[in-house]
Amino acid sequence: MATPTNSKDSEKKFKDPLLTGFDKDSDDDGMESLDLEASAKSEEGSVSRSSSLIANFRLDDDCDGETRDLFIVVDDPEKHTSTLEAYITFRVTTKTTRAEFEGTDFSVRRRYNDFLWIRQRLEENYPTHLVPPLPEKHSLKRMDRFSTEFLKVRQTALQKFLTRVADHPVLSFDKCFQVFLTAKAWEFQAHKKQGSGFLSRVSDSLHIMSASYMIKNRPPEFAVMHDYMTLLSDKLAVMDRISQRVAKEQNDYMAELLEWGPCYTLWANSEDQLTGALLTMSKAVDECVRAIKELIDDTDSKFAQPLKEYLLYTECIKLVLRRRDAIQNQYDMVVDELAKRRDEKENVKSSDQTYSIGAFLGKDPEDVKQQKHEKLEQQISDLIHQMESLNDKTVVANADLKADMERWHKHKQRDLRETLMNMADLQIAYYEKCLSVWESTIRSIQNKDHIQLPSTAALNENHNPSIP
Repeated sequence: MATPTNSKDSEKKFKDPLLTGFDKDSDDDGMESLDLEASAKSEEGSVSRSSSLIANFRLDDDCDGETRDLFIVVDDPEKHTSTLEAYITFRVTTKTTRAEFEGTDFSVRRRYNDFLWIRQRLEENYPTHLVPPLPEKHSLKRMDRFSTEFLKVRQTALQKFLTRVADHPVLSFDKCFQVFLTAKAWEFQAHKKQGSGFLSRVSDSLHIMSASYMIKNRPPEFAVMHDYMTLLSDKLAVMDRISQRVAKEQNDYMAELLEWGPCYTLWANSEDQLTGALLTMSKAVDECVRAIKELIDDTDSKFAQPLKEYLLYTECIKLVLRRRDAIQNQYDMVVDELAKRRDEKENVKSSDQTYSIGAFLGKDPEDVKQQKHEKLEQQISDLIHQMESLNDKTVVANADLKADMERWHKHKQRDLRETLMNMADLQIAYYEKCLSVWESTIRSIQNKDHIQLPSTAALNENHNPSIP
């Protein structure tokens, strides 16, 4: 098997934007450039990126000039209650012009376990391709899996998963995926019962894990790829931990604001001359509470969740790398075994079989030598055939993984850039709101008439106060 070399072009493809920055040499064709004017358009930009339904399809827009012919939308979560359980289904609407489909428009309802099934089948059918991750089944933050907020996050994640699969040049043509998108409920349940069993999957997983430790000569480009994914995973994990810590501090701050606002209201009951100012302060604090709550929610959906998603993506890529290693490890083991059998064959030619077990049993030593020679010839022939087959599998696995990684790298650059820009937009919008609230509060309190009560104004007949 020819070992691929680690060229400069390969290194360039997997340049880490978190380390090198968004420089002009990175291969992010067609992506926006970062400039200082972006902050001036932050609020408008963040709304336009998130409010349109077209944004659902932007994640994996056609970067390579391919014509998209499969569009999928996930929406309309609906709760179902049976005797044993309660669960949520989502409507999956598909529009396509592909000849493989018996129609152009389909609408089915699927639950999370159905999404999990199709992902497992795609992994089984295409072990060396990168299958996108699904969101985790349970959320540690939101225990209520039927809440509107949780369902919105889950719906967005499922939409991303199906869009990525639909845009994949291989996965999107899988028969099981077509069944997932088009089959009626009873047909789909019958189809789900087909496939490999649990024990088979566990056995494959153990084999893949052991192969990663046994492999001796992983090609340099895949070694670099593995190191890159480990580094990226570590960076995203740190960002995720910091994000969680910041979210906790923001929630603590919001709780304090919720206690702070009523203090001004209670104080206003005992200060006639300051009632207006104190109530204005209470109102300002309430506005800041709404702003920080909006920031917390939007940060979770537009920053924290995308980070978690890419953490899951890195684990998926590591798993595909281990599968590739398992195939190469099988190839290497067969090559070693073939070398041993050839050495044995050469030794048999010059060996003396007079004292062999066969000779002691009454066989002619030359016949014993001939039988061993023929047996080794057959083993060598089988091993050569097996080696050629595994060499082909290794070459295909390498090509599949490199092609998928090139696509993923482009999408990752765009996704992480947009995630960071969303975070910046949210921070700018939050502080602009709070600044506007406190500037308005200062102007209101500086109005001397504002701090007087109607009862005070009634006593002062020559004064016409302005009560907010």
